[in-house]
Amino acid sequence: MVTGDSAYIKKLNRGLILQKIIQHGLISRAEISKITGLNKATISAQVAELIDEKLITETQMEHHTVGRRPIMLSINGSAGYVLGIDLDYKEIKYRISDLQGNLIETEIEIIDTEVYEEIVEILSEHIQKYKQKYSACHFGLVQTIIGVHGTVNNDEWIQFIPRLEWTNKDLKADLERVIDMNISIENTANLSVYAERVYQFPESDNILGIVLSSGIGAGIINDGKLIKGRDGYAGEIGHMIISPYGGECKCGNQGCWELYAAEPVAFSQLMERLDRPNLSYEDIRQLIEANDSTTIDIMKTFILYVSIGLNNMINSYNPEMLIINSELLKLYPNAIQEIEENLRSSVSVYQQIVLSDLGKDASVLGACALAIQNFFEVDEVIFPKEKVIA
Repeated sequence: MVTGDSAYIKKLNRGLILQKIIQHGLISRAEISKITGLNKATISAQVAELIDEKLITETQMEHHTVGRRPIMLSINGSAGYVLGIDLDYKEIKYRISDLQGNLIETEIEIIDTEVYEEIVEILSEHIQKYKQKYSACHFGLVQTIIGVHGTVNNDEWIQFIPRLEWTNKDLKADLERVIDMNISIENTANLSVYAERVYQFPESDNILGIVLSSGIGAGIINDGKLIKGRDGYAGEIGHMIISPYGGECKCGNQGCWELYAAEPVAFSQLMERLDRPNLSYEDIRQLIEANDSTTIDIMKTFILYVSIGLNNMINSYNPEMLIINSELLKLYPNAIQEIEENLRSSVSVYQQIVLSDLGKDASVLGACALAIQNFFEVDEVIFPKEKVIA
């Protein structure tokens, strides 16, 4: 039983009511009472405050039966906006969502620099632009969350981004010095697995999300909570050693998993073997459809190395749901079937392996959802299944 002073209990009730309104999209006071067990007087008082604060709105629904038309509650989506950013190698993706989690706009910027100070300036200019653009609404742009493809500690300090070769960067502080708003930094794999639960698998409390992109990272949800480790570095599985005498990695070790199973590795091998200096995902799709023997051979080797790492992760975490985010694997028919055929160990126990439907949008989706959760100060955010996310 939760105990505490009246202000604490009031805050708990407020959070619970907001969670249910977010989750259902439209819900009546009576339905909230039934779901939460809160009495009608408590709900009425809380709802009145939330309406006064312009956080929620009332809608009288049409119906064709005798009696009063039901009054439904919903989040006031246009009262504020959030910005999610995916800072990747050579590319930055920006996404604006309203407070209901609806997509408002997306922008992708190709960058030709890896210099920290120059990228800080690029980010600063874009965040300022969005802050100004949405300044007229009641709450404005309430938070920006930036996902990075590297290690981030619990103080949101970037320890290392391998592809950019950044070490010990305080991006949060450097941006907040020039922008007056709340900015957070998070690992992209954590944001991606968070998005999977929020948008795709809210019923799953034990999820292992593997992101195969410029590197390899994992987001881990256990008992419904994101697991980040003591310092925040959990999930850096790309640097799990699978070949102790293998190639040298930028992290300082030899034989790291991402030297064999990150997508750039397959691209590099294909370009070399096919003698083609540039290849796109569309090029590889066409080669696979044409049953090109070299492409099929490299893809099977790629899938084998993916499977080796997944075997280690499954045995370590025993996930209910294992979600692989890989644009390359989505091009290959029966990729999941071949992975499962490689997982022959009798002790590798899991319930389901799937390819992510969120793809390259997962990180910015997770960033926006987390920003909404932070703004409303609720324990979790689950959006309605029909939510449009692309």
